[in-house]
Amino acid sequence: MIRKVIRVCVGMLGLILGSTTYLKLMKDIKQLTFGREIYGFAAAIAVGIVIGLLFYVIEPWVVKKVKEAAKIMDKEISKYPQTDVLLGSIGLIVGFVIAYLLSGLINQIPIIGGLLSLITYIFMGYLGIRIALKSKDDLFNISKLSRLSNTIKEKGSKKEVKGISPKVLDTSVIIDGRIADICKTGFIEGKLIIPAFVLEELRHIADSSDDLKRVRGRRGLDILNIIQKELKIEVEISERDFEDISEVDSKLLKLAQTINGKVVTNDYNLNKVAQFQGVEVLNINELANAIKPVAIPGEDMVVQVVKEGKEMNQGIAYLDDGTMIVVDGGRKYMGETIKVLVTSVLQTPAGRMIFGKPKN
Repeated sequence: MIRKVIRVCVGMLGLILGSTTYLKLMKDIKQLTFGREIYGFAAAIAVGIVIGLLFYVIEPWVVKKVKEAAKIMDKEISKYPQTDVLLGSIGLIVGFVIAYLLSGLINQIPIIGGLLSLITYIFMGYLGIRIALKSKDDLFNISKLSRLSNTIKEKGSKKEVKGISPKVLDTSVIIDGRIADICKTGFIEGKLIIPAFVLEELRHIADSSDDLKRVRGRRGLDILNIIQKELKIEVEISERDFEDISEVDSKLLKLAQTINGKVVTNDYNLNKVAQFQGVEVLNINELANAIKPVAIPGEDMVVQVVKEGKEMNQGIAYLDDGTMIVVDGGRKYMGETIKVLVTSVLQTPAGRMIFGKPKN
């Protein structure tokens, strides 16, 4: 059914083409009107019918030949790689575009302009195909180098991620609490390792009969909960224990050596021992020494004087992170919570000391 419809459409196309062609010629050649215009129109219809019938008759033969030509072309094209066909097509299109731009000038040449334009299309199309196919190897090499470069970058980035050393936290840095804020900013990369023996030491401190130690121990446990639950950083509780070593600091250094990690601490003595043993250390106090101190001279602080100082009339107070505050003239305020005016701040690798005086 579809074939018949197509055949009729081809016949109608022949009818229209024949009639319009005759009418166009009739305007230029008066003899085609046979003396009267009505005869010319009748002749145009007759010619259209003849051409339409011709198209209708030869349509099967034309379709057959077109199919045969398509099969031959498909067979020939299949002999070449798809990349060659694609590049050749692109080259042909580019060549035709260039020929179209040139033909505007070439067509202005009298007599032979049309012929030269046709030759230009053929030549530029052929040239485009040849250049495209000749550049295939170069394009392939560029693509290969690009993929290789991306692969190297991906491998390099993976190696960099794998190469980030785990960070082993000691008791002092957990109690200090600033490690949570540092992790929150993203300055600490890699996995945080919390040894089980450090947790045990924290529990002992939190259960201490000394009020100050108990507060610091519980603060350390709270900091660990914040790091583990609120921060987007991988935390691992290491169950490794070295029973032949009794001291927690020595166990910490041994663990860091075993896993090729770095110790995070603010213990000055541990820092020195670690450096002697070749263990890398991240010292929170050294980091704090490089940035603006928490307490600024002239700033007010509310503290509780907990004990006497070494010098006359001095009182000693502590911040939550264990920072010592020396209050000049604070001995008489023992056990009281007072407002202190900061007079100076001393920051050393061993820690920070704040000096102040009671504010009246």
